Order: sequence, then structure tokens, then C-alpha cells
Amino acid sequence: MADAKVIPFDDDRSRGNAAQRPARRRSPVGRRKGGESAVRGVGEAGEIGEVQPLPGRAQTQQDGAVSREEEPLDRSEAGGHDGGLERRVAAGLAFLRRRLTGEYEVDDFGYDEELTDQVLMSLLRPVYEKYFRVEVKGVENIPAEGGALIVANHSGTLPLDGLMMQVAVHDHHPADRHLRLLAADLVFVLPVVNELARKLGHTLACAEDAERLLAQGELVGVMPEGFKGIGKPFGERYKLQRFGRGGFVSTALRQGAPIIPCSIVGAEEIYPMIGNAKTLARLLGFPYFPLTPTFPWLGPLGAIPLPTKWTIQFGEPIPTDGYPPEAAEDPMLMFNLTDQVREQIQHTLYKLLVQRRSVFF
Repeated sequence: MADAKVIPFDDDRSRGNAAQRPARRRSPVGRRKGGESAVRGVGEAGEIGEVQPLPGRAQTQQDGAVSREEEPLDRSEAGGHDGGLERRVAAGLAFLRRRLTGEYEVDDFGYDEELTDQVLMSLLRPVYEKYFRVEVKGVENIPAEGGALIVANHSGTLPLDGLMMQVAVHDHHPADRHLRLLAADLVFVLPVVNELARKLGHTLACAEDAERLLAQGELVGVMPEGFKGIGKPFGERYKLQRFGRGGFVSTALRQGAPIIPCSIVGAEEIYPMIGNAKTLARLLGFPYFPLTPTFPWLGPLGAIPLPTKWTIQFGEPIPTDGYPPEAAEDPMLMFNLTDQVREQIQHTLYKLLVQRRSVFF
């Protein structure tokens, strides 16, 4: 058998010097920056030089290492999302079980806190955030605890301003307080509306219920203009109507609760009321029957409110705990405090209107 012929790697070099070449050895430098490894070779002058690895293999190895490192991260992230979804599903099923078995609590007024937080507020929130884009100011003026009375202007043909004020307090107050609104008798005789109002924490607008809530340390909301404010013509927008006989002031004085003026801009334009069908209103038992540029001419579409831009500002509280108990029976004091609250709300309305760029933006 013939001797095997050995062909050296550097066949372009001189074969005469092959015996004198030093043996190849691995460089102690190891892996270079960027993941490339250096191997020592023989240079043209017999010096030891660097031989670069094949770029395709090095890049493939590097990419493979990165992908292997990223795989558990992706799986953990997916597991986190699945875990969050599972928790939400479990919470939803537990909520349904409690509703079906009756294992939930309501107070003496019918207020269902769990249903309000989990369902009703979630339904109102898109209207509040996306449709009316409500901006809230002065929420820090609402006390963190104890009874307080929020007094606001009323407008808009339908009482959406009260609901938006309730969402504003619920979502923006740092103490997560709930606003308990005082509503008119009509709210509690309408089917479906009656049940929903009770679940949201609304109660009849009477001194007895208001005093009970304040005594329990609740945050109570009232709109003294009533139907005179919500049903006024569009030409009288942002002009406050009479605040009744000042019953809300008497209630606050008896409980020593602070009065917080609240001004709402944007509700007046959602249903521009250009007329009132009084005969039809009497037949239906309503205080008014609004005629707007879209209702009733467009049918159900005319009941969709215009997407105006809202601002709700809570003013500085007016303390009442410094008055003696008999102050609640002083008509002059009640008149002065009522006028003070009304003037503060009206002044803030004018100020917000001047600052507003547009009805819709």
C-alpha cells in the first residue's frame, strides 16, 4: 500500500519550511466581543496570526443562544397574561355566584356597593372618559372622611350631570369615596330607573334621608335647582335658578357637615332644549317634555346626547360646624349661606366658560 500523502492546510506556503513551523495551539484569548472566537494561525512571515471563524456559523450560534435565552421569558410573559385572565374569570364567576345565591349586602337605602363598583360604574365610565371627556378639578376639596354635602348646578334636560359627578368622585378621590345623590320623586316611580337608582346609592331628596346619610359619615350630593334647572330653555343656559328655600343648608347645619359647591360645565349643551310640549308633559305626568333640534324628530337617534366637553370643579368647602345647634332654625342665616353657595357656583361657571375653548373640545 502506498504511503499516504499529507497535504498541509496552508498549501500556498513553502513546503520546505513546513517541518520548521510551530505546532498549532488554541489562543488563550477565548471569545471576542460580539461572540466571535479567535484562533491563532501562521502568518506570511511565520508569525502567529488570527484566523476569523466563519461568520455564518458564528452568527447562527449567537442567534441560537439569544433565542434560547428569550424562550423562557416569552413563556413567563404568556403565563402572566393567562394568570391575569384566569383571575378575572374566577372573580367574575364568584361575583355571579354571589348574585345568584343572594350573598351580597345592601344598606337600608338599597345601595349595593359591589354591584356599583363592579358593574354600574364600568358601564358609566366609557361615557365619562371617552364620550364627554370629563375634566375634574378641585377633588382634593372633598374631605377624606366624615359627612359632607356637595351642592351642584343642574342642567342638561336629562340628569346625566348627577351620574357624571358620581363617577368623578368615585374614580378621582384619593380616599375612594362614594357619592350618595338625593333624587326627585319621579326617579323612584319609573320602572327599571327606580331599581338602578337605588343600587347606585341614590335616595329620596328629603331632609330625613339626607340627615341620616350625613350622620353615618356619607358624602351626599344635592342639586337644589331641581326640575327648574334641568328643564330650563337653552337660552337660559348657565344661569342658575332659585335654590329653593335652603333646606340643604338647614340639613348641613344640623349635622355640622361642610358644604362643597360644585360647578358643572358641558351638560347644558347635550340636549339643547328649544321648546317644551307642556300638554304632552301633563298627559305623561312629566314636569316637562323637551323639544330639541334632534328630538323627537329623529326618533330614538334624537335621544343620543351631543358629545360635549365637560368640566367638573369642586370648590372650597364652607364649614358649618362653628354654628350653634339652633342656627338651623335661623331663616336669615340659611338665606345668607344659600346665597353664598349659589354665588360661588355661578361665579365658577362664568370662570370656566371663559376658559373653555369650545363646546366640543
